[in-house]
Amino acid sequence: MKRYNRVLLKLSGESLQGAQGYGIDPVRLNNYATEIAEVVKSGVQVAIVIGGGNIFRGLSGAAKGFDRVKGDQMGMLATVINSLALSSALEAVGQKSQVFTATPMMPIGKHYNKWDALETLNAGKVVICAGGTGNPYFTTDTGSSLRAIELECDAMLKGTRVDGIYTADPEKDPAATKFDEITYQEILRRNLKVMDITATAMCMENNQPIVVFDMDTPGNLTKLLVEGKEIGTRVILE
Repeated sequence: MKRYNRVLLKLSGESLQGAQGYGIDPVRLNNYATEIAEVVKSGVQVAIVIGGGNIFRGLSGAAKGFDRVKGDQMGMLATVINSLALSSALEAVGQKSQVFTATPMMPIGKHYNKWDALETLNAGKVVICAGGTGNPYFTTDTGSSLRAIELECDAMLKGTRVDGIYTADPEKDPAATKFDEITYQEILRRNLKVMDITATAMCMENNQPIVVFDMDTPGNLTKLLVEGKEIGTRVILE
């Protein structure tokens, strides 16, 4: 039933807020860790990138007067905090993990490079890539695309709070309809806010498959990776 051998899972920082609506909800964090551990035990290698929107978002800071570069650096640090939290939760459920940071941050995490990350994945550990790309003006979506391509992942899984890609925001437009499959080109033509343009173009140019699905519903990651069920929306080339 297993469809993918290695995946990059992009998690939303805002989703970590869970029911409490701020910061890091321990229940949501434990749910994520438990499900990720189950997937790894099934034989799937998992690398993860987490956003930082539950703590600080660089663009929002810039809108409030922060210097954009410093704001983005603060956002990168927010992703490191979330990455450490997830690593701790994974270890608590018996799943070994390693945090890699885009810029040197020893002893918080190892400085990222492809070869160390692959060795860690091959050892059965979860790789958590923190700090975005290490550069301002790039989102964690772009960081996820970059790491997925670098690590030669079979798919980049974008976990969101909706169950796929729609013609419009389903939380705002009740008439929005869901795509089971869509091309990168159609996403760009329709200007759908799946990921930023840079991330979408990077995946398109490198033929990196994407699956957008609802990560906040317990069991969905297992259904997708272990049971091989068709959930969410697949993004493919024309």
